[in-house]
Amino acid sequence: MNINSAYDLLNRDRAVYEISDSGGIVIKSPQKFIAQTLDVLVWNSVFGASDEVRVLARWIIRRAGLELGVVPSSIQGLYEARGRREAGGFTVPAINVRGLSYDVARAVIRAALHLKAGAFIFELSRAESNMTDQKPSEYAAVMIAAALKEGFEGPLFIQGDHYQANANRFARDPEAELQGIRDFAQESIAAGYYNIDIDASTLVDLSKPGVREQQRANFEVTAKLATFFRSIEPKGITISLGGEIGEVGKQNSTIEELSTYMDGFHATLSKHAGKKKGLSKISVQAGTTHGGVVLADGAVAGVAIDFETLRKLSEVARDRYGLAGTVQHGASTLPADAFHRFAECETAEVHLATEFQNLIYENAAFPRDFKEEIYKFLRTTCAADKKAGDTDAQFIYKTRARAFGPLKRKFWELPADVRSRIGQDLEGKFVFLFERLNVPRTAELVKKTVTVVAEYPPVPAALAETLQRAPAHG
Repeated sequence: MNINSAYDLLNRDRAVYEISDSGGIVIKSPQKFIAQTLDVLVWNSVFGASDEVRVLARWIIRRAGLELGVVPSSIQGLYEARGRREAGGFTVPAINVRGLSYDVARAVIRAALHLKAGAFIFELSRAESNMTDQKPSEYAAVMIAAALKEGFEGPLFIQGDHYQANANRFARDPEAELQGIRDFAQESIAAGYYNIDIDASTLVDLSKPGVREQQRANFEVTAKLATFFRSIEPKGITISLGGEIGEVGKQNSTIEELSTYMDGFHATLSKHAGKKKGLSKISVQAGTTHGGVVLADGAVAGVAIDFETLRKLSEVARDRYGLAGTVQHGASTLPADAFHRFAECETAEVHLATEFQNLIYENAAFPRDFKEEIYKFLRTTCAADKKAGDTDAQFIYKTRARAFGPLKRKFWELPADVRSRIGQDLEGKFVFLFERLNVPRTAELVKKTVTVVAEYPPVPAALAETLQRAPAHG
């Protein structure tokens, strides 16, 4: 249901909730708010008739979340406990939600509640945010709403994945490239992203002599960005920051690279930020590529993970630098029998995305005519990205994430029974992965280790103006 104005949005359900003159929220009936109001707010947070409607809907969702116990949080405390070896034996799944976001996120939450899991992350990279047309404020609101809808309470971890420096742009104008990352991170933190992965591994230059010079631009840029993020983090919140030493899909990382990077990072950070906290984890390369390697028929080739590399690097990361351990990217298309090994080798975090996208597209309930519409769209708009020698199946597999943004509304408007079937199947997949990664029953551990701070977002301009027109509120 589209709402035409901020005034209409505020006055639609006044028997359920109200906004006070000071900009607070009073939820008169939590049950009715979740049952009859929340879905309208979610829809308008994404597809509202105007910017002011979308901004206000997102603000109401976030404030309602804080009132009802869904609190965007940093995973820092849990990762520090892991660095002290006070916790371990599990791997935190970080799930990139690219499309059908409300339904997918609800499936994640249902799986977490079923398994009493608290150690899981919703994330989106800077590139994915643009590709899927999900600004940080929208994405965070939808994740919070999904948690509310399914009855989740507690800290909710939302993460910016791959806040990445582009090597070519950096070479032309380093400051402009870094400013773009700072600006996007500031937007993200304001939205409730209190976990951010800095990726300057793209700046590693293997042509230079020695590992330190090869990694120098990487650790120096990471330290500069970390200094800025620390300067804008909300009071009482220590943002969990990650670094990266090996670009996904390149050669496997080594202990020498990790140690050189971390020593250089700490030396640079101390110059810029004194005793401010550094990283909580480090991403490495141990054998995967984003999305997997696609064969001519569109199937994904088997991927070999070097779990011994992950084990050794995680051990060094914890014992020498107090980090939670290593992070593995691009793992969702691994064989099912491989996932338990991440927890066994104490990988701190694993990033999962493509397989969930595949489960949407390949679901038996997904309408065939819509799929053909999507593929026709991709063949037209992404034709320049088709590499010589690629089959049509390879091209479609590698580009179909790009349909989530331009065709976002059509995905959200799929029939309820289709979305329900997809959500049920995804829930089963999330349950499987959570069990393999050994995160069931981590909710209590999260509660013990994570500092929960309710950061109240500022009242949006549209609300302030509307309150002046409606003095009876509150």
